[in-house]
Amino acid sequence: MKVITYDVGTTGFKAALYNVSKDGIDLIASEVDHYKLTTLPNNGVEQDPNDWWAAMCRTTNKLIQNSGVAKEEIEAISFCSQFCTLVMVDKDGNALRPAMNTMDCRASEQFKRYMGSGVSVMGMNVRKLLKCLKITTAAPVSTKDTIYRYLWVRDNEPEIFEKTYKWLDTKEYLTFRATGQVAASRDDAYMTFIYDPKTRDWSKPLCRMFDIDMKHLPELCEATDIVGRIQEGPAAELGLNPGTAVVSGGSDVSLCQVGAGCLLPGDVCVCSGTSGWVCTTTDKMVVDVSHSIAAIVGSDPATYLYAADCETAGKCIEWGKERLSATPIQTFGELIDMIKDVPAGSNGILFSPWMHGNRCPFEDENARGVFFNVDIDNRSSDLVKAVVEGVCYHMRWLYETSANKVQLSDTVRFVGGSAMSTTVGQILADVMNKTVEIIKEPRQVGTGGAAALCGVAFGEIPSMAAIKDCIKVERTLKPNPENAKVYDTLFPVFKALYKDNKNSFKVANTYLKELQKDQTKGFTE
Repeated sequence: MKVITYDVGTTGFKAALYNVSKDGIDLIASEVDHYKLTTLPNNGVEQDPNDWWAAMCRTTNKLIQNSGVAKEEIEAISFCSQFCTLVMVDKDGNALRPAMNTMDCRASEQFKRYMGSGVSVMGMNVRKLLKCLKITTAAPVSTKDTIYRYLWVRDNEPEIFEKTYKWLDTKEYLTFRATGQVAASRDDAYMTFIYDPKTRDWSKPLCRMFDIDMKHLPELCEATDIVGRIQEGPAAELGLNPGTAVVSGGSDVSLCQVGAGCLLPGDVCVCSGTSGWVCTTTDKMVVDVSHSIAAIVGSDPATYLYAADCETAGKCIEWGKERLSATPIQTFGELIDMIKDVPAGSNGILFSPWMHGNRCPFEDENARGVFFNVDIDNRSSDLVKAVVEGVCYHMRWLYETSANKVQLSDTVRFVGGSAMSTTVGQILADVMNKTVEIIKEPRQVGTGGAAALCGVAFGEIPSMAAIKDCIKVERTLKPNPENAKVYDTLFPVFKALYKDNKNSFKVANTYLKELQKDQTKGFTE
């Protein structure tokens, strides 16, 4: 069967056309598009949902026009999507305000009011924390969690809140727009932390505790469910046949795990796209509150995903490409050429990749990027490689912290845009001192995972577990022992960058926020 799937990223949109069978998931053609991510002075981070739809229409039409595959051959579409995004819509599917991205942390007052007051541990209300853990085995412990943004809209934009029909996540907005049907996959629902994995439904007690209006919550479905068929108007915009099936799909974390072939307990996937994570498939629900890591519901009902997040992984490397040279480095390949002769350890420089705060293994919205130990003899190539190593150090920190709670394989699958480079893959292998496997088409891991779900939905692939046999490894990288020794020495220094600078981050960014607030006030006046 032929399917089109979409990876709705933070700033980039991918559309891919696949042929799916039990023997493999083969990429036929792909298209890429982009849209803006707007950062506001009040710590808001927003996007226009119409930009997602416009990118979906542009890329789908290009796929049909350029691939030679007729639209009549496309049996289904599906999604791999950014998640923990708040989209408030009316009954016609219109977005009532810009979508609030997962990096949006303006809802600090709502967090303090609902979770930060009363008898507390680590700044969280003990009674509410225990109730959350009992019901969900996780808790909304960050100002960035979606429920606090929902409450922020209620408190600050009552006219928008009054018009709201449903609160959706990114792909749910797109499936609603395509089909007129509202349904949320359970992996997206779980990340609201008001979903009960035991009953597999929204939790009424948690909704009451956080003052969530349950009429705003969508119906629930499996990631492999057909949620509807494309209506005539949207079909014309997309260049597809009306009636084409829409398979729900799942979150980027969930679908990258599927697309990487990490379907069995202990399988580890390291993803480095715009954001990144270390995710381990597990057969049990487990949480590490002190490090903000928890097992979450994935697209496979038989397993869970123990996910540790790095919000600006590939974004840091992109930043280095754009800004760490006399003239911007034009391509990713040029960046790799620039660092290939720099020794392990970047001639003494370390970089922290917390460029918009951090969530795991420590929660701190004030944390930022730091270049440490820069010498007069260092060159820009040292700085660039330090950025790559910094992302890999953080992935090692997430891996080792995850190992405190769940069993992990010594071999990791590396996916995302950064995995296109053997050089970056080798740095990851050396920093982590682990064998790294890179699949075929690692940049398309999300769309590949969504295509696999279509295969299961239509019976082309017999089960979720059988997807593992469809995913092919293209490269295997072993750690270089000499480089690994260097990284073992510097890794404790990297971890200390946060501890040693925690208070300085707070002072500097509290000042910056006040300055930005004054500037915004002056502009408004």
